[in-house]
Amino acid sequence: MNVAAQVVVGGGSVVGESWCLVRTDASFQALQTALDYACSAGADCSVLQPNGLCFLPNTIEAHASYAFNSFYQRKGRAPGSCDFAGTATIAQSDPSYGSCVYPSSASTAGGSTTPIITPPGMNNPNMPSPTMAAPLFGGLSPVVSDNNSRAPTEAIATWLLVLFSFILIIMTLIS
Repeated sequence: MNVAAQVVVGGGSVVGESWCLVRTDASFQALQTALDYACSAGADCSVLQPNGLCFLPNTIEAHASYAFNSFYQRKGRAPGSCDFAGTATIAQSDPSYGSCVYPSSASTAGGSTTPIITPPGMNNPNMPSPTMAAPLFGGLSPVVSDNNSRAPTEAIATWLLVLFSFILIIMTLIS
């Protein structure tokens, strides 16, 4: 792993390379929700698919770290773009390994660096949707049987909010 130079400027902001990675204390379920959100909200998750350069190790932590970082870099490292409901943190050490290279800037992350837009009704654009019908990456979802499951009507309402938010963001980007 490469260690990036860090320069602190007035106001305490960090200049130089940084990466957005999962917090070690994040739960599997929270990471799965945040991973699904990141991949649907602008992260480049194509390298996480089977046969992709970053598919292995096939763990929720590895996949979420790559997706979180892709989102963070594509958003130009905007404040709040590395939170994901408290499941992510900023690091100054390059997490790249083998052929899996984590982007360290918007220019190496590909895609656009559009600003984060908060859709109506959402306080934090990095807050993953509370529930997902199925994980984007099959095989990563555990069998969960707890009493904290959301009711189907709440899941539908959440999906509609996510869909509306996505449409609003696309319409804003187009205009």
